Amino acid sequence: MLNRVANTIYWMNRYIERAENYARFLDVNFNLALEMPPSEAEQWQPLVVATGDWGIYTERYGDPEKNQVIYFMGFDPENPNSIFSCINYARENARSVRSEITKEVWEQINYLYYFVKKGNEKEKWKKKDPRKFFRKIKDGCQLLYGMYDATISRNEGWHFAKMGRLIERADKTSRVLDVKYHFIVSTPQVLGSPLDMVQWVALLKSVTAYDMYRKKNGKLTPLGIAAYLLLDPEFPRSMYKCLIQAERSLLSITGDTSHPATAELSRMRLAMEQTNMEEIFERGLHEYIDQFQLDLNLASSLIFTSFGAVNTIIQETSSQNQ
Repeated sequence: MLNRVANTIYWMNRYIERAENYARFLDVNFNLALEMPPSEAEQWQPLVVATGDWGIYTERYGDPEKNQVIYFMGFDPENPNSIFSCINYARENARSVRSEITKEVWEQINYLYYFVKKGNEKEKWKKKDPRKFFRKIKDGCQLLYGMYDATISRNEGWHFAKMGRLIERADKTSRVLDVKYHFIVSTPQVLGSPLDMVQWVALLKSVTAYDMYRKKNGKLTPLGIAAYLLLDPEFPRSMYKCLIQAERSLLSITGDTSHPATAELSRMRLAMEQTNMEEIFERGLHEYIDQFQLDLNLASSLIFTSFGAVNTIIQETSSQNQ
């Protein structure tokens, strides 16, 4: 497979996954706002900070405000990580690899693009309750994943697509956990309060983990929730599970455990297998997540330099450093 095609497919899937996660963050945060004290800055600032785009936001809008945050994360064409930008980039990448994807996949990406574009034109972020709009974006992305898995051969392209989705998912799960850190920093008085648990539950729902967590663990505890999102070997959105599957896809392509990108993913997986939540909390959850994201960026860079060091595709331009 040509390097250009491999990297285009990889990024196309990262952008779709990122758009779905942003829609999920906004949807859950909107629900959470209904249960929290009416303090908009405390409510919406951590969400932007955790996505890594706080600098871009403050430069353009100043103080956090609900509708501005929703516009910035959902619809702003000048924010390279907004839902609109991500789906637009994914569509442009899909256009350049039309021969590698199916008609069904292309049509669904097109549908998502025009759906978000129409939402932008109709100023959906100003609606009293935009949750229905975000749910449709999530459903549209999930349908796209299903079409991809149901209609694409399990060749190298499929594995590159899966790697892109999994690495982006691991990154976003880590950022969801980091939202809690920023909540604590901005409102330390909630620590240990009923509101504290409401926020932890919101984190679970941000990655659709609530039902599976309750089924496996029952009682809701901060330590248990953090452990589930970080280290659970079965939940498909846990950071550990994403690493396992990304490593397997990369091995299917290279067949070489000493390949730099494979070796980095293996090192990260082994490090997670040799730690536990007590050690992570002792070190500092925020510090652990920071290092995880740096390591994940390194692995993604190694994949890029190995398979896609070309300049003709639409690739990462965000402040998130992958």
